[in-house]
Amino acid sequence: MSPARSGTGAGTRPKRPTMVDVAREAGVALRTVSRVVNNDPTVGEKNLAKVQAAIAALNYRPDERARQLRLGVTGTIGAAVRRIAEVNPELAAIEHTARSSGLTLLAASTDFDEAREREILISMCRQRLDGIIVEPIGESHGYLQPELEAGMPVVSMDRPMSGISADCVMSDNASGIGMAFHHLHQHGHRRIAYIGDSERVFSGRERAGAFRASLRAYGEPLDGLVHTGEITAQRVAAALETALHAAQPATALVTGNMETTIAVLRQLGRDQASRIAIVGFDEVPLADLLQPALTVVAQDTARIGRTAVELLRARMAEPDRAVETVVVPLDLIVRGSGELRA
Repeated sequence: MSPARSGTGAGTRPKRPTMVDVAREAGVALRTVSRVVNNDPTVGEKNLAKVQAAIAALNYRPDERARQLRLGVTGTIGAAVRRIAEVNPELAAIEHTARSSGLTLLAASTDFDEAREREILISMCRQRLDGIIVEPIGESHGYLQPELEAGMPVVSMDRPMSGISADCVMSDNASGIGMAFHHLHQHGHRRIAYIGDSERVFSGRERAGAFRASLRAYGEPLDGLVHTGEITAQRVAAALETALHAAQPATALVTGNMETTIAVLRQLGRDQASRIAIVGFDEVPLADLLQPALTVVAQDTARIGRTAVELLRARMAEPDRAVETVVVPLDLIVRGSGELRA
C-alpha cells in the first residue's frame, strides 16, 4: 500500500501516512501503534510484527513535532550571529529570497561531514519543513527517497545529489575551468598546473576533468600538472613542489575553489605569489587587495541562491513536475594575477 494523496488537482502534496493509517493497515488499535513507535517493551511479539510491517509498507515516519510537544522541547536552537552569509554568499541569497517569499529559513552547517549531513537532513524531514535546500557532500542520498515519495520537496545546490532524482542548480564548472585555462594560454603560458579539491566531490571531479580536457585540447601533457585531493597544507605544498620545481616547471596555476586558492597563496608567500600567474575558481575575500590582485572565475552565487529557492517553491506548488537542473554561467574577473606573462 502506498501513502495516500490529498486533493485531486495540481499543486497538492502527497499526504504523509499517520499512526491512524498504520493502525488500520496492521489491524490493531491506535494505542498499540503508539506503544510500538515509543519503544514500549510490553508490546506482544505478534502485534509488534504487524505494526512494524505496516510501518515499512507505508513508509511511515513518526511526527517529530508531536513528540516535541509531548516532551516540551524542540531539539532546535537559534543562532543570532553576525551575518553567517559572510562566508557563504549563496546562503545570503537563499535567506533574502525566502524572506521576500514569506518563508523563514532554518540553516545548519554540515562541516563537510557526511554523517552529520545525514543526521541534519533526517532531522529536517522529521520536523516537517515545507522543503529543504541541500549543498550535498555525501556519496549517496538514497535514504531520502522515502521522504521524496512522502512529498518532501528537496533541491540540490552546487552539485547534484546521488541516489535520488531531485531538482538542482549549479555553476557551469567545465566552462569556468576552460575559461581560466584559455585566459592563461593567451598570455603565453604553456605549462599550466591545476590544484583542486578531492575528486570524490562532484564539483572537484568535474573541474579536474575539465582541466585535463583543456590540456588535451591544447596538446599539452598531463604529467605533473593535475593535483587533486583533500585540501591540507601538506598536500598543497607537495602539489606546488611537483608543479613548480619539475624539469619543466609550471609558469601558471589554476586553483579549483576558494579554499584551495587560499591554501596555495599561503604556501607560496607574498613574494613567490607575485611572480607566478594564478587564476582562482571562486571569488576570494580581499582578492583585490593582493599584489597583484587576484584574477578569478566567479560563480554567480546570488543567482544560484535565488534559483534554489525558486526551484523549491515550484516543487512545493507542483510536486509532480519534471525534475529540473539549472546550470548558471560564470564570469572571468580580470585583476592582474592571471595576466602575468610567461
